[in-house]
Amino acid sequence: MTGFSLDQWPFLALLLVIPVGWWLMRRNRVRLPYPSPDRLSAGRAARKFWWFAPTALRSTSLALVAIALVHPVRVWERVETEREGVAILLAVDISSSMLAEDFRPDNRIEVAKREVVRFIEGREADWIGLVAFAGEALTMVPGTLDHAVVESAVERLEAGQLRDGTAIGVALATAANRLRDLEPESRIVVLLTDGDNNSGSISPEDAAAAAASLGIRVYTIGVGRDGVAPVPVARTAFGYQYANVRVHVNDELLERVATQTGGLYFRATDPEGLTRIYDRINELETTPIKEVRTEERVGLRRELLFVALALILLELLAAATRSRRVWV
Repeated sequence: MTGFSLDQWPFLALLLVIPVGWWLMRRNRVRLPYPSPDRLSAGRAARKFWWFAPTALRSTSLALVAIALVHPVRVWERVETEREGVAILLAVDISSSMLAEDFRPDNRIEVAKREVVRFIEGREADWIGLVAFAGEALTMVPGTLDHAVVESAVERLEAGQLRDGTAIGVALATAANRLRDLEPESRIVVLLTDGDNNSGSISPEDAAAAAASLGIRVYTIGVGRDGVAPVPVARTAFGYQYANVRVHVNDELLERVATQTGGLYFRATDPEGLTRIYDRINELETTPIKEVRTEERVGLRRELLFVALALILLELLAAATRSRRVWV
């Protein structure tokens, strides 16, 4: 945004001197220019121009001097927005049960990976890390603003990369530990799992208490339908062998962990539900935006005086070469 500042605006009253001077000229109380004899045969327009040119130049120069006395300043105001990113640790379950095919045509882990990547794409200014867990937890990306690195790590997640099981407490403790030394006011863990805590030396409640003491909110997501689902029970040279197995998500545990830290628990029983959950978390954890206003001021006095001087010199030149002055 551009504007002007007139610090000494009362000097604008000097502009009234100019019309007074024109009025006095009409009363023949000052010197008046007239064309030289060799110009008398010129057309009417030319005669008017040479009659008024010196006076017009002088009047303009006087006006510029008066404006310069006002000390005009051109002001540029620039408003920039800065996003103060949220620190996010994504904890994703890659245990064998995540291969259950109740989210057909894809299994749970493929749907989860797709939605996690989509969530990352919507968090442009955030610091994001990734923890994968099964019977143990492993930090895949400690945390970065380079989201392409995180997305690539998510896409490479596969069941079987870690010892099988579901260590929710260890995964949460690992994620919280990655966030503990960060400065952002908003630090969150988004933990996705399809089962119950059955591995690890840290209980989910203890890990949640530690996260809460650090001011870290935890959002937990349970994926899968309760009941019977096709789950891999063996792996052969031709791929996985599936059997219908009863599966269960410990809703009570996951809700307790989330509530203990000030977060929320969500349950996804189909791919569309998981999409809505990540959208909801995205709405809850908005990125704070701060406006930074900067102002640049440039004085115009010198430029105006230079132009006024140039016009005076031009007026003197015109008076000396194109017209004559007499007293009347």
